[in-house]
Amino acid sequence: MLTGRYLTVASRRFASTAALRHDWSWEEVNEIYNMPMMNLMHRAATVHRENHDPCEVQQATLLSIKTGGCNEDCGYCSQSINHKTFVKPTPMLKHDEIVEAAKKAKEAGSTRFCMGTAWREVGKKNSFQKILNTVNEISNMGLETCCTLGMLTSEQAKQLKAAGLTAYNHNIDTSRKHYKQVVSTRSFDDRLNTVAVVRDAGISVCCGGILGIAEQQEDRVAMLLELATMPQHPESVPINALVPVAGTPLGDRQIAKGGHITWDEMIRAIATARIIMPKTMVRLSAGRSEFDTSVQAMMFYCGANSIFTGDKLLTTKNPEFSEDAAMFKMLGLKGKVPFTGATEKFRPEPGAWDDVGDDEVMAVVKTNVAAKTASA
Repeated sequence: MLTGRYLTVASRRFASTAALRHDWSWEEVNEIYNMPMMNLMHRAATVHRENHDPCEVQQATLLSIKTGGCNEDCGYCSQSINHKTFVKPTPMLKHDEIVEAAKKAKEAGSTRFCMGTAWREVGKKNSFQKILNTVNEISNMGLETCCTLGMLTSEQAKQLKAAGLTAYNHNIDTSRKHYKQVVSTRSFDDRLNTVAVVRDAGISVCCGGILGIAEQQEDRVAMLLELATMPQHPESVPINALVPVAGTPLGDRQIAKGGHITWDEMIRAIATARIIMPKTMVRLSAGRSEFDTSVQAMMFYCGANSIFTGDKLLTTKNPEFSEDAAMFKMLGLKGKVPFTGATEKFRPEPGAWDDVGDDEVMAVVKTNVAAKTASA
């Protein structure tokens, strides 16, 4: 227990380190974020051990299944048509290509497979039907599945749930105040509305933010506060460090500064997330390749319990499978079994699609599942 001048408002209120709360105040979260580093790390590590196996780190793989050509103007994104970057629009990957990538990821130790498209929203795209089929097949492999497809309607979210989707990623990126400095083609409330649609459909929520997008410390605190005061905490919170890409406004700004997000900035965000959202999976996401094994070890110690594996994360560099295997061995880490912990209640159940409308898209999903059941 903290004593002396460190026994302040936040310290007293989380005397029970494992308390699950949704009523955090700005003052409390700000105080936690700014605790002396050693105290912050200890507090986060204590909370982490009360709620998770400290040696268990989930390996997830993220594949860009439709790269480039996005009409959003997110200032950090290399896939926007508004920025001149090395990324060129490509057609959506074929079903078999995605499934094969999922098989390889599973063989390498991943228990979650994530699929991303450079879309503002699903809208009326015919390729959504293909995604439903692909989600269903990968889900039947025993992997947790996650998609990030942009904004969704309620019906589309239900269709993804029926296809067997475990989780949906839709980051809020930063604080409400700073958001309009990052993107102008959608609002902060658009983000929150999509998260609500996903939650209402019974899909696990993956929602986090990015450090290094010209935000201030107060924006990082506000972003974490936004997540921790949701009616239900996201089951997954990715903490990303911007990987600056030349040609993007925020990437160019970071490159001009000649720096990147530092290890202590990442640890403060990860540790604070762990303390105020004790049951949540905290994912050490983009930018991990900038930090060596010793720094990543501190991040795991403070509560990060998931990483993305594979040599590419959407369009940017990521550590190789073999590098991560060596790190796991050195640190005594083990992978997470799928559908345990935060995702246990999101395991797909046979027949779950029966309660969803029989439109053309769902007919495709039902046919796919029926064929697999008959051949089993």
